[in-house]
This record gives sequence, C-alpha cells and structure tokens, in this order.
Amino acid sequence: MTPPPDAARTDAVVVGSGPNGLAAAVRLAQAGHRVTVLEAAATIGGGTRTEELTLPGLLHDVCSAVHPFALASPYLASLPLADHGLVWRWPEIDLVHPLDDGTAGVLVRDLDETCRGLGVDGRAWRGVFGPLVDRFDDLAGDILGPIVRWPDHPVSMARFGLRAALPATVLARRFRTPQARALFAGSAAHAFRPLSRPVTASVGVMLTAAGHRHGWPVPEGGSAAITRALASMLTELGGEIVTSHAVRTSADLPRATITMLDTGPQAAAEILGDRLPARRQRTYGRWRYGPGAFKVDLAVRGGVPWTAEAARRAGTVHLGGTLEQVAAAEADVSRGVMPEQPFVLVAQQSLADPTRAVDGVHPVWAYAHVPARWEGSAAQGERIVLDQLERFAPGLREHVVATAVRTPADHEADNANYVGGDIAGGANDLLQLVGRPRLAPDPYATGAPGIWLCSSATPPGAGVHGMCGFRAAERALAATAR
Repeated sequence: MTPPPDAARTDAVVVGSGPNGLAAAVRLAQAGHRVTVLEAAATIGGGTRTEELTLPGLLHDVCSAVHPFALASPYLASLPLADHGLVWRWPEIDLVHPLDDGTAGVLVRDLDETCRGLGVDGRAWRGVFGPLVDRFDDLAGDILGPIVRWPDHPVSMARFGLRAALPATVLARRFRTPQARALFAGSAAHAFRPLSRPVTASVGVMLTAAGHRHGWPVPEGGSAAITRALASMLTELGGEIVTSHAVRTSADLPRATITMLDTGPQAAAEILGDRLPARRQRTYGRWRYGPGAFKVDLAVRGGVPWTAEAARRAGTVHLGGTLEQVAAAEADVSRGVMPEQPFVLVAQQSLADPTRAVDGVHPVWAYAHVPARWEGSAAQGERIVLDQLERFAPGLREHVVATAVRTPADHEADNANYVGGDIAGGANDLLQLVGRPRLAPDPYATGAPGIWLCSSATPPGAGVHGMCGFRAAERALAATAR
C-alpha cells in the first residue's frame, strides 16, 4: 500500500475511482479544492475499465460496455470530455431482441423508424415513449436524482411516473405483438427484479427513452476511455490519483475538509466505524444486494451468426425470448433459482467501433442474470450462456476462438462494491429505490462530519452517468460553504 497523500496538498479526498468517484472529484476540483482520489486497485476505473481478457490486442470491457445514460447525464454532458480523448460511436442498430422464430424487436435512435418497424404496435410505442423522448433532456435532470424532492419539471415527471410506477408486465400490455413486448421487457430486465413487481417499468422506460434521444453508444477504444477522460480532466484541474491504496479504516484516510466514499453502504460503515452515528450504522448495515452477474467474454471470428438479420448490425442484443420467458427467468433468479435459459445481455462493440476488431476477430461481451452469490462452476455458467447465445445464433461455438469467464465471486473479488456479484450496487426493490441508501432530504450525507457517500447506492443508482458523484459533491460543497 502506498502511504497516505500529504495532507498539506489535499483538502478533498475521494475513495474509489469508478465513474461516480471521478465525477465527484472533478466537480470538487472545479470548485477549487485540492483533490486526491484513492484507489485500491492498481488501475483506475472500477466497473469502467477495458482489458485484454481473451487474446492479445483484443480489448474487452470489464463491466460496463454500452452507455445510454452517459450522453443523457447532465453533468457528463457539461464536461469537455472530447477534449480529453473521449469519442462516441454508434452502431447502425442500437438494440435488438430476437425471438425463437427468427423475428425480433428492433430499436433505433429514430423513433419514427422504430415505430414503423414495430408495425401494428408503432402507434402504441409512440404513445408510451414519444412524450418522454420529446422532453427527455429536461426530464433527465429529474430522473437522474433523488426521488424524494420536488422536480424541476413536475408535469414531465408526472407523465414519466405514471409509466414508471407500473410493473413492466403491466405496461407491456400496451403492446400487442410479441416483438414489441419482448423489446420492452429486455430493457426493463436491467432492473434485476421480477418484472411483475411495481416500478420495474421504470428502468425499461428510462433506457428506451434515452435510446431514442441519444442512442446506445460505446466509447471508441472501450469503456476505459471514459475513465481516462475524467482522470485527464481531474489532473488538468490539479487533482491527483493514488492507486494501490486500499482504504479499510478511517486511519487510511488523510485529513480533509471533504471526504467522498464511492463505496457501498456496508463498506462505508466498516471504514468509518465509530465516526458514523449508531443509527446510520444500522441503516447501512441493512443495505440489501440483488442478483448477480455471470460474465463470458468471447473472441469471435467473423462475428456472431444471428438468425435475426438485424442482430448482426446491432450494438446490443437482449436474449431471453418472449416477455413471458424473460419474466419467468427474472422471477427464478430473484428466488435464488438458476434458470436454464437466463436473461443474457450481449454487446457487440466492434460493430460501432471497428477499431475493437483484430484480424477479423471481434470481442463479444455477454453476461447472464444469476442468483446472488450463485456458486455454479465456471464451466456450468459458460455452458448456460453459450447455450442461450446458440439458441438465437446456431453454430456460434464454431466461430469462438477464445473465452474468459467471470463468476459472481470473481466480480466481488475484482471490485468490492459488487457484493455477491451484484454489479448494480444494491437491490432495486421499491424501498431501496425510494430510500437509496436511506429516506432523507440529503441521502448522500453519512452523518459523520465532512463525509459523504457517492456510489451507485445513492440516487439515481447504477449506470455510467456520474450523477451520484456529482450530486454528492454538490451537497458537500453546499454544506462546507455555510
């Protein structure tokens, strides 16, 4: 471990260099603070890293891969990240959800084109998402913030809330065809919750509206490009980043006016110990984690031979079959039962960013929703994921030249915030969506003087948008200015 930075050179400390930690650090540095970021790993980025996982030269995203919310983020959009090397790339088709008969639900950024492709469901699709797409940039600031507050755009938020509060299976009844229903179900399944539960429509509505407004892009060169751009901007503002510095107790922290923790609530309680009020310790200790992820990275020669032609041009593909099949798999996972055909997310980043392919071999990113702390073997998990891929792309295995597997335990070992393999930072049930991580006017304050929580366990939750870090930093700046 490296020694703590010189306190004389630091008046703000951020623990963790994921996108929320870096966003918080940049905001504090913009306000004139001398900022130091402490990162336990040897490389920065948390879930926003890119590495050679299968073959030399073939870059795979370690966790986050496709970023509908990065462009929608009011804070990230305000930063000159392009000046620091960040370049966005879009696939020809943003999202495809194939079915067993070879047909598919298809989403492109253009709402009109998507509606035409959905046929008889085009009018209903426009009715659900059109009003939100029209006002999405105004709405994003309200959506990507604490729920318990008066919104800046109450009418638009009310319209969003009427859709978001529903179970995904209920909102999907607006659509008549299995293709449209499945297309919505796949986006809603990003919530890692049974789709019959209240507010599970929210994630699907947000992702779909964001897709029609900004698309589902990838950064050129991989997700680490986001990390590099934020780190470059922080350095330009005078901040520093210290790697291989694990923070386990408050003794590992330098003295600072502001301390931001890009950690889970339980980890924050362990770090702060008696500095945390007893009531807050109990609240953080009760934080619940959701299902896990089992990830398989593939090196695929010539690309994936999808039966649905549109999937061969799509940056993101959702696998799980019909709405009913996706809902059944998500319900099983929530109960701790591993489905034989789980919901699988697939990213084909090289279709948007050709620099990612090497000599005709493409990196393909895939992960399945699995029960929390699922202890199936690496071989079993890989077989299940590949079987689901083969279901919609027969003959895929003949194209695979290398694989790399990451189990739920591997996720947690790699990133302490991914408890039990939960890459979302906490269960997205109704209580934790509203009280994230607790029901309070300032959910970022830990109760320990000068210390705030800024991870995805705070509003607005998981996603590469930096808004948890930005909003926590704004609260810290307001508090220290008094």
